[in-house]
Amino acid sequence: MLSISITNTMEEQEPKLIHGSKERHMHTPNPNPSQTIMRLASLAISFNVRLKSSDMPVHMQEHALRHTRSLFPLHSPPPNPSNTLIARALKKEFDSKYGLAWHCVIGKSFGSFVSHTGGGFIYFSIDSLSILLFKTEVHLVTQPPPP
Repeated sequence: MLSISITNTMEEQEPKLIHGSKERHMHTPNPNPSQTIMRLASLAISFNVRLKSSDMPVHMQEHALRHTRSLFPLHSPPPNPSNTLIARALKKEFDSKYGLAWHCVIGKSFGSFVSHTGGGFIYFSIDSLSILLFKTEVHLVTQPPPP
């Protein structure tokens, strides 16, 4: 398990592109790491996303960015969904695709200190909202605890 501490304030720092350490294990037709990172950077720019920190394979980062962006209407007539609905949708998407125990926090200003499983953390912003998505381990209880 890794621990990450994040404090999000209205003052944004210079955006940084950070890629997960397990990038070499991903299954993509393009094994060149620099081209993979450039593809992720291009996607982030096209979606108006700022990647702030990540410990996640690039293909999962792309999935997080694409799915999150799809939850925001591009035009103003439909009302924007609440942060809670967006967080729930992103959590459910990652639970179904990458296994249980994903957590999502969304807001304009929040602090956090979380532990996550390796390869299961991303922190980014879209427009004025910051998104923290991370996975924890789940241990099934097979026996009741001793009295």
